[in-house]
Parts: sequence; C-alpha cells; structure tokens
Amino acid sequence: MNVEEEVEKLKVEIQRLGSKQDDGSYKVTFGVLFHDDRCANIFEALVGTLRAAKRRKLLTYDGELLLQGVHDNVEIVLKPTPTPTPTAAV
Repeated sequence: MNVEEEVEKLKVEIQRLGSKQDDGSYKVTFGVLFHDDRCANIFEALVGTLRAAKRRKLLTYDGELLLQGVHDNVEIVLKPTPTPTPTAAV
C-alpha cells in the first residue's frame, strides 16, 4: 500500500472512530486510533501515516511525533472536506 492509499484509509478510520464536529471536521484522540484493532491491522506505521496526512494539511494535531502512552490524549482533527462549488452555466 502506498502513502496516498494509507492516508485515504486513515481518513476513513478517523471518521469511523472520531466524533463529527459542527464545522464538518472529525476529532479523535491518538490513543483511540493507536489501540483500535482494525487500525493496528491496517497501518504498519500509524505515526508515519499521521505525519504524511499532516504534511498534506488534511489533519492537525499538536507536536511532531506522537508516542503511545505519552500522547494518548492528543486530539487529531481531520479537516472538513471542501464541497465543490457548482459552476454556473453560461
């Protein structure tokens, strides 16, 4: 699985495990993601996938490197997907 595929799967898992916010974003803690059996089976390197998604500005979290136990309560926020604006026919 390449990085793009992993990032897309990460978005799905954050939506599955997280809670939807009023602005359309999703919040989940690192601990919930890290300890989820399904995520453990999908992601060989969860922290690396999170960093790749953060670099692509798809999600945000405090800090650079998340460590199990120490950062279990760090909130990861998946930014809302922008809705395409319809173009007016001329």
